Amino acid sequence: MPRIVLTVSYDGSAYVGWQCQPNGISVQQRIEEAVERLSGSFLRLHSSGRTDAGVHARGMVCHFDTDAGLPLTAWRDGLNRYLPDDIAVQDARIAAPDFHARFSSTGKLYRYQILSAAVRSPLERGQAWHVKKALDLDMMRTAAEFFVGEHDYASFRTTGCAAKTTVRTVFGVDIRVLGQVVQIDVHGSGFLKNMVRMMVGTLVEVGLGKRSAEDVATLLSRPGSVRPALTAPAHGLCLIKVFY
Repeated sequence: MPRIVLTVSYDGSAYVGWQCQPNGISVQQRIEEAVERLSGSFLRLHSSGRTDAGVHARGMVCHFDTDAGLPLTAWRDGLNRYLPDDIAVQDARIAAPDFHARFSSTGKLYRYQILSAAVRSPLERGQAWHVKKALDLDMMRTAAEFFVGEHDYASFRTTGCAAKTTVRTVFGVDIRVLGQVVQIDVHGSGFLKNMVRMMVGTLVEVGLGKRSAEDVATLLSRPGSVRPALTAPAHGLCLIKVFY
């Protein structure tokens, strides 16, 4: 039975997150409904991970097994006919039988966007966190270096995180400016619940002079010894790519 792999983009503003939940509509639910309409049978999707309510994606990966016999163009174009405007299948391919969207992954790249401006932008309101005061980007870059490497991220997860271990490896944290938008790219082996948003929240506090860059090192080495990390709003976060 062929294993179909989809690469999906979506605006997460209207959803409770990727994963099916009883308290609202999820991205997974909408895609599974489209798959059922196209194939005539319900097929469970297995994803590379979960995004929280309000978080976006350019490259979420998921897979399912099917004997429907449809061509790959049907899995892309056909599903897009049934999907709402805020979700789109970008690519469909056949994978090896042992491929798994989650367990075969070697890393993920997330991007967080901050609108650093005195006045809010209606056009950026759903894609970037508006921070009115100027940010010290040099101090933020200094703080970001402490994240790189293998560390215990117990201070950078929220209640309800079910991960068995809080040790993760961050390959890089890059901060760049495009006009008034500050983009923070975080590339890592995997992430805890709200980990990237808490990393960004901490970096913003450093940039505003509310904490020192060295606080990041303390949060990683001695959880609970300093004030917990701030969680940045969900709407500024986007899953850019999953690596295999």
